[in-house]
Formats: sequence, structure tokens, C-alpha cells
Amino acid sequence: MTVVFDSSDRSEVARARQDLVEGAQRWALWSKLGWQDIRKRYRRSVLGPFWLTLSMAIQVACLGLIYGTLFKIELDGYLPFLAIGLATWTFIASTLNEGCATFIELEPLIKNVRIPMSVHILRILWRNLIIYCHNIVIFVGVAIVFGIWPGATALLAVGGLALLLINAFWIMLLLGMICTRFRDVPPIIGSLIQLLFFVTPVMWKPELLGERRFLMVLNPIHHLLELVRAPLLGIAPGWENWMVAILVAVAGWSFTFACFARFRKRIAYWL
Repeated sequence: MTVVFDSSDRSEVARARQDLVEGAQRWALWSKLGWQDIRKRYRRSVLGPFWLTLSMAIQVACLGLIYGTLFKIELDGYLPFLAIGLATWTFIASTLNEGCATFIELEPLIKNVRIPMSVHILRILWRNLIIYCHNIVIFVGVAIVFGIWPGATALLAVGGLALLLINAFWIMLLLGMICTRFRDVPPIIGSLIQLLFFVTPVMWKPELLGERRFLMVLNPIHHLLELVRAPLLGIAPGWENWMVAILVAVAGWSFTFACFARFRKRIAYWL
């Protein structure tokens, strides 16, 4: 059995670092747990997680027709934009919402099995990534229908997705600790996510802001979303998208790691 990280001869920083390293090394554990969550949720279901895909496909079709008409945008350009944007936003919103309740929902496991705390975060992140991959099928279908071929530019989406996952990891870890300590925070986060949905260009294009398009620079979710969406549409993301995503990752991880090193051992007592 692997030696537990709570050793009295090491600092809290070293213990927190080992928690993250050991959590990453136990990929077989959290990937299997995440996949088991998917199978458990859709047990005895014919379509399984593809029910979510079907639901989103209907949503994309309906919203595409309605908002395409309202914004006077051609469907061949709007539907692919909406399909990948809505799928990516759903992934972001799900990770934030579930990140708030990660430690709370896994209370029995945390109190009875000594495994790195980061394993629980990676489990939820992997589970949502699987669902996200199912939803990407909608964009593939739309792209085929409208003849969209992004070419080599689509490879940039891999880097964008990597930055999205890196940022999602620290946000989930931070929210998990905060919401475990303060149980009134999850409803607040839920309300903020709803607000972010309307101020982030998911259903509308940034060009509609006209001269106020610069306001999008202040929205980090927009940059993370654009790093995945733009390459799949055959457009290279701007340097400001990469810069903001990287700066948010560095600053976020620095702050979150400091909090994790200080409060990691208290999580079990807060449950």
C-alpha cells in the first residue's frame, strides 16, 4: 500500500504537493470511479449518457432557429457556433456546480478511506469530460451538414481544452474547500453561473456588442470558451485569449495551492 502523505516530518506545503502528485499518479483509480459514476447514473437506460446528447441536440436546433432569426444570422454560420459553444459551456457549468459539492457528496468515502483529496476532484472532472465528449458529437454532425472543415487549425483546440481543464481543476478544488466550510456558498455560485451564461457569448456572437466588444476581455470564461470553439470553427484564437487563460491558470493555481496547503487537513473535519 502507498504510504499516506500525512507525515509529521514534512511541511503542509510538501503534503499538499504530494497530494496533487499522488492524485495524478492514481489516474487508474479516478478514471475508473468517474466511469463508474456514468454507468451508475444511466443503469438500465437504452441510450445512457446519449440522452444528454439528444436533449442538447434538440436544444441547439430550437435555439438556433429562434436566435438565428432574432439576430438575423445565417444558420450555416450560427448553428456550429452555438453547438460547440453550448456543449463547452455545459461542461464549464457542470464542473463548477459539481465542484462545489465534491467533498460534501463524498463524505463517507473521505472519512473512511485515506486517499488524496485531489483524486475526488479528478474523478468529477473526468466524469464531466466524458459527458462533454458525448456532446461534441452534436457539433461534428452540424459541421458535416454545413460542410465545415477547420483543417489544421482544429489542433489548437487541444491546447485550449488543456487550459480549460487546468483552470477547471483549480476552480473545483477551491470551490470544494470553500463550500465544504461555508454551506451557503453553493446557491450563490449557482446564481453566478446563471448570470455568467447571459454575459458570456454562448448564444450570441461578440460582434453584436459593437464598440463595447472590449468588455469581453474582462470575462475569463469567454477566453476559455473561445480557445476551444474558435479552432473548431477554423479560426485561430487571438493572443489575448491565450494570455488571459494562462495568467488565470497561474494566478488561480498559486492562490488555490496556498489555500489547499493550509486547509487540506481540515476538510474531513468540516464534513
